[in-house]
Amino acid sequence: MCPLASVLKQMVKLLALSIGPITTIGSANLKSGIDKKPVDRPLLLTKTGFIGDEQADKKHHGGPEKAVHHYDFDHYAFWKKELGHKEVFDTPTAFGENLSTSSLSEKNIAVGDIFRLGKAIIEVSQGRQPCFRLNVRFGVPDMALRTQNSGRTGWYYRVLQEGEVSASDELELIERCHEMWTIHRIWKAFYVTKNDYEELSHIASLNELSPSWRLLAQKRLDSHEIEDWTKRLNGVA
Repeated sequence: MCPLASVLKQMVKLLALSIGPITTIGSANLKSGIDKKPVDRPLLLTKTGFIGDEQADKKHHGGPEKAVHHYDFDHYAFWKKELGHKEVFDTPTAFGENLSTSSLSEKNIAVGDIFRLGKAIIEVSQGRQPCFRLNVRFGVPDMALRTQNSGRTGWYYRVLQEGEVSASDELELIERCHEMWTIHRIWKAFYVTKNDYEELSHIASLNELSPSWRLLAQKRLDSHEIEDWTKRLNGVA
């Protein structure tokens, strides 16, 4: 067991627990599960996500390493100032998040942090790589890029223990081993400094980080090249 850190509140109440089916969004009727809604009933959280939550593009969304998406509700003030009023801000699901809280952010959440949530146990696995569905969701052509550049991306959990979760539950931090390796620090290495090879070397060796993100760091180390983000951010090659 690793010691807990005093800088992170150990109990944080959910503001919303949300899921959604695959629907169509935007004028092009793009299939997506991003349009989630808060629920007031208990949900079973499995290794691949909440029962009732769906993803249209399972190659890039969902799965064991991205079973649960968490977003900091405190970021909404920034986005409202940046974008003005938008209907998607009416509920804490604008970014397609499953979990909404206040006081937890990319700057104080670290890779490998383990939480108890209801009867489930979850572990921080990686940050979010914003994709072009955010452009459609917000009606802003460069929303994915703005989200990436801001560092306000949200993060994902893997599920260590399946169990029932309710909107009234609290996130309880039960273990943290990599306090210094916050989601924000890894975001900075990938999207700001980009070629800090010492930093990338450490990231590639973080066992608690998702395999895809460790591989991303290793590829940069091997090639000394930055991967092309065009298709992910814009939906085109």
